[in-house]
Amino acid sequence: MRKHYRAEGLTEADLAATPVEQFARWFRLAAAEAHLFEPNAMVVSTADAEGRPSSRTVLLKHFDEQGFVFYTNYGSRKARDLAENPYVSLLFPWHPMARQVIVQGVARRTGRDETAAYFRTRPHGSQLGAWASAQSTLIASRAELDASYAALAARYPEGEQVPVPPHWGGFRVVPESVEFWQGRENRLHDRLRYVAGPDGGWRVERLSP
Repeated sequence: MRKHYRAEGLTEADLAATPVEQFARWFRLAAAEAHLFEPNAMVVSTADAEGRPSSRTVLLKHFDEQGFVFYTNYGSRKARDLAENPYVSLLFPWHPMARQVIVQGVARRTGRDETAAYFRTRPHGSQLGAWASAQSTLIASRAELDASYAALAARYPEGEQVPVPPHWGGFRVVPESVEFWQGRENRLHDRLRYVAGPDGGWRVERLSP
């Protein structure tokens, strides 16, 4: 199962001044021109204190020069891993464009005000879901989860404000490196990586494919 990738590539001269600016360029293309399904879907990889890795797909909710933000239950496996080992990798697999972006950095919890502001933008059902699910824990059946949600829906009907769960919130991944991968013909892909410097600037490295 092989596919020949595009002839045009990615050069150092093509890059924006910062990796977040470059990510914004590619993200806009993925969303507006390539019309990818959920281009903000990313594979979040963490490791626990013993170095045992785990990965899952999570939706990116915000990004700026301070980092890349996602939200989760703080009791989930990913959050428990990050409490023990804050280093994380984010992978954006934009296969139809023969592109991927890999962010490596350190995850820190967002402030409660920022978390609450985002929580208010979520659909009512998603707000209830954040309470109904003790993410990553064992449950006896689907019926147990549905019953928990139904009880919350009765307590907080549509139109009534749902409180922000104390066990739920965001992580901001502060990038230490960001790699932009462009598929090329003959498997001679372009891989350009921004690496953070001690002065707050970025240097660009080219990696062999």
